[in-house]
Amino acid sequence: MHIDGLEVFVLRAPHTDRPHWVSHFTVASANEILVRMRTSEGVEGFGLATSYASAEPIIQAFRNGIGEQIIGMDPLAPERLHEAVLSLTSQRLAHEKGWGREALIRIAAAVDIACWDIIGKMAKLPLHRLLGGYRDRVPCYVTCAYYRDGKDLVELRDEMQKLKGQGHTGYKAKVGGVTLAEDMKRLEVVRDVIGSDNDLMIDANRAWDLATATEAIGLLEPLRPRWLEEPVRWADDRRELKLLSQRTRIPLSAGESELTAYGCRALLEERAIQILQFDCTMFGGFTEGRKLAALCELNHVQVAPHHDCFIHAPLVASTPAGCTVESFTDPERDPLQAELFENPPNIADGWVTLNDAPGLGLTLADAALRKFGERIL
Repeated sequence: MHIDGLEVFVLRAPHTDRPHWVSHFTVASANEILVRMRTSEGVEGFGLATSYASAEPIIQAFRNGIGEQIIGMDPLAPERLHEAVLSLTSQRLAHEKGWGREALIRIAAAVDIACWDIIGKMAKLPLHRLLGGYRDRVPCYVTCAYYRDGKDLVELRDEMQKLKGQGHTGYKAKVGGVTLAEDMKRLEVVRDVIGSDNDLMIDANRAWDLATATEAIGLLEPLRPRWLEEPVRWADDRRELKLLSQRTRIPLSAGESELTAYGCRALLEERAIQILQFDCTMFGGFTEGRKLAALCELNHVQVAPHHDCFIHAPLVASTPAGCTVESFTDPERDPLQAELFENPPNIADGWVTLNDAPGLGLTLADAALRKFGERIL
């Protein structure tokens, strides 16, 4: 068996007049690469790559021949295929073709996920069983409380009441975009609406220096957050996370901003975090994701991947280290979660129940591809 066909789409949503902000950058409502892979035996699978930066380098790599490096390879040998694509980052060919390092890492991720979708279909098993089979449903939380132009505490309260009405049991609020005093007022609204029995997670998106983060943890502890995510700025975050963890009882989390699995490994080696949040659609796919999950289990660290809950749920469900997945139930914030699949797994009462169909168990919606997709290969 070999790969004998690729279709590649860039998925985008129209720009909104009121973009969603985190601490220091806007978040696109859709900016993903979809790879549909066909084998010589007619089996099809798909994978996704997420990018917060421009997708143009990824698009240009596909238009400039990267697919030729993938066609003909064995989809049942994902380790070999992942190594082959990743090794291009150190080869002259990539420079000659203009294939950037980050673009290749994203492409390797999408192709790897497509391989595992095919492997599951060939084995006639859903991925959560193939990868370990620990359970068939996982907890999920909703990410919310973004900054938006003109958004006041009244609008924030309305947002939280709407989400609570949807039955969520975990909520992750954004901080770091205003002063600590202003953020505390926002978080008090969030905690007041969701109540004391529901989980509150707090995400600074690498906004604070160590001194500010140290001040913040003292203010946040009375709110009993389940975790504080990426609290410190990027330049020395691994060491500063370790120092901060020694100053607080709040569990710290990180990992989504790493470029490779090796960066996540370093976070574990520093004993800087209690929750790892790698993203299979940004680096590594399931080939690296399952290694990180195993490493977390052996180091008593929980796995709570970043973004794309329906992609990550099978991996989280496969391992005892699996903690939770991140969901976005506002179609304006994430229309792909709402529309990309004909058969999205059911989210109810704070849990995602996985489909029992083989592979990813997901069927792409043609209407969503027409609405959001532009074919580039």
